Amino acid sequence: MDAPNDTAENALAGLIDGLHRRGRLRVWSLVITVFGDAVVPRGGEAPLSGLQEVMARLGVEAGALRTAMSRLAGDGWVVRERRGRNSFFSLDEHGRHAFDLATRRIYAAGPPAWDGSWTVAIAPPWNPGARDEALHERGFLKIAAGIHLLPRTLGVDGDATFDDLLIIHGASAEHPEMLRTLWPSNEIADAYANLLTTYAPFARALSRAPLNLPLDAMAARTLLIHDWRRIVLRDPGLPKALLPQDWPGENAGRMVRDIYRQLAPVSEKWLDETGLPAPVEPVAFSARFGGLG
Repeated sequence: MDAPNDTAENALAGLIDGLHRRGRLRVWSLVITVFGDAVVPRGGEAPLSGLQEVMARLGVEAGALRTAMSRLAGDGWVVRERRGRNSFFSLDEHGRHAFDLATRRIYAAGPPAWDGSWTVAIAPPWNPGARDEALHERGFLKIAAGIHLLPRTLGVDGDATFDDLLIIHGASAEHPEMLRTLWPSNEIADAYANLLTTYAPFARALSRAPLNLPLDAMAARTLLIHDWRRIVLRDPGLPKALLPQDWPGENAGRMVRDIYRQLAPVSEKWLDETGLPAPVEPVAFSARFGGLG
């Protein structure tokens, strides 16, 4: 039998404590999570007062938030606009581009399907590290210096990322299962397993009784996506056919999807109360994780 205090509110408190026990908190990264998950779908602009409220619920002091916002503005991630006594922040083009690339991975319904095709990108030998980060953002797996592999056909016309790279398309491989040995699966697998362990008490409590306060739901949603995206954006996102057996990423993805579906309606009320406009593309938002309905 569950203890009387085994509630979603108490489980959320444990998650917040855990956030601060990890060491120095990167507040700017937490802010970026809020923007990408909640602000961008509603037009991309948020009042400082709203950011302060959700950050305070997560145990972040106002001074730390101001420092983080100054850093994000200085690094070209956000733009600040004053209107009377109020300040509003929005992602600039750099920030929006980064989230456009990441959104598909963060809110995917599951591992992508695979038709057996490949795209290989080979960097010039005099600069084997050319565009490593950009290729990673597009889902390529670096298997050796200057050699990147993507398990699908990718059209590259008009994308400057692929300038001066040799692009090879193929439709088969003799031993595709060998791909499982070419990336740090143990590290990512452990991260997924830890996520399952960390959020299991919250998931169980939430299944019994929801969080009633919109701010609590928004704080929990922010934590969930913050921890999820830190893993999934390091994961190459291989098709299921190429994943190791007993891969914990699928169970973690199902748990995140189920928690997010339960938090979304109540947390959206907080965004309404904070004054953010309605979602710009409600169909796209509702399609997150394969559907929030």
